[in-house]
Amino acid sequence: MAAINVTSVQVLDNPCPFTNPVQFEIQYECLYDLKDDLEWKIIYVGSAEDERCDQELDSVMVGPVHVGSYRFVFQADPPNVSDLPQDDLLGVTIILLTCSYGGKEFLRVGYYVNNEYCTEELRENPPESHHGHMHLVTRNILSDKPRVTKFQIAFD
Repeated sequence: MAAINVTSVQVLDNPCPFTNPVQFEIQYECLYDLKDDLEWKIIYVGSAEDERCDQELDSVMVGPVHVGSYRFVFQADPPNVSDLPQDDLLGVTIILLTCSYGGKEFLRVGYYVNNEYCTEELRENPPESHHGHMHLVTRNILSDKPRVTKFQIAFD
């Protein structure tokens, strides 16, 4: 039986400028006391062709975890654009929110993300290089259709 039941994940400050932090409000319940902490991560998929471009935006250990309901806001800095391929800065990508216990991932919530310039003029006539213009890009996490994957693990 799973010890953790995630009851809600809300994407905050969305849509927003690409340079704003990524924020999720996470609510979950613990069905029995756990010996170890939970590890939450936010991962930005930088390129569909090269997983070396993926960036772990942040990770946080949450605990101790006892029986009860919990809620917290998980905020991470935006991706480092200098580590992303120029061709993958705009368009659709993915952000993953994961949770692990004892080093084993048991939950993955994936969201499509659309990055585009904030005005029609810039969308039609983009600059040659996007790197110096990311403050003009809007990040829209498509929060209405997350892809939730659960993995069976032994909790304790």
